[in-house]
Amino acid sequence: MSIVFKTRTQLVVETLREKILNGEIKAGQALRQAALAEELNVSRIPVREALLQLEAEGLVSFEPHKGATATELNVEQVDELFELRAMLEANLLADSIPNLSEEKLAEATELLSELAQALGKENAVNTWSALNSNYHNCLYSGADRPQTQDLVNILNKNSDRYIRMHLLWAGGISKAESEHNELLTLCKAKETEKAVAVLKQHILGSRDEIKEFLIEREKQQ
Repeated sequence: MSIVFKTRTQLVVETLREKILNGEIKAGQALRQAALAEELNVSRIPVREALLQLEAEGLVSFEPHKGATATELNVEQVDELFELRAMLEANLLADSIPNLSEEKLAEATELLSELAQALGKENAVNTWSALNSNYHNCLYSGADRPQTQDLVNILNKNSDRYIRMHLLWAGGISKAESEHNELLTLCKAKETEKAVAVLKQHILGSRDEIKEFLIEREKQQ
């Protein structure tokens, strides 16, 4: 097993990303470089670089006279993110299915098993989120469209905080499990049209539930 050496910037990125996604850093909260550098025991340079990377992922925004803040959760962003995902991921899946190897289908089957086992364990949402991305990317691997895949990865990072919220508070895991199984069955059967329809419903159904949750949350505030 190889050891992966990470730069200080990478470590700061991962630490801050996790704090933003799990809600430890609240949406709209100011991210002071000096305070973060002291807290994480690094210089300001990797903190600055990390904040710029997180800005590219949509988790941080820079505002005049205010500096960096964690991005707000909002309904309009959910619409755009999830509709873009549905469009691009449907195209990837349609191109991928005819070329999906038995090895990749076996890998997707194993990832589904790991997803089921992740539930109820410590850090279940963190583990589930990573496995969920790996599962979807496995099914898209036959498309050989790297630029589209890069865009999808960025959209997934930007929507990750919403997905985790969905899993934690909106009952998203149980529904996703049955849809994942149905999707894999259709991919194995090379039922491209039906698989694409299930994938779109899977993504847009999550969008609708997340929006409903956010709207209810706003009413209560």
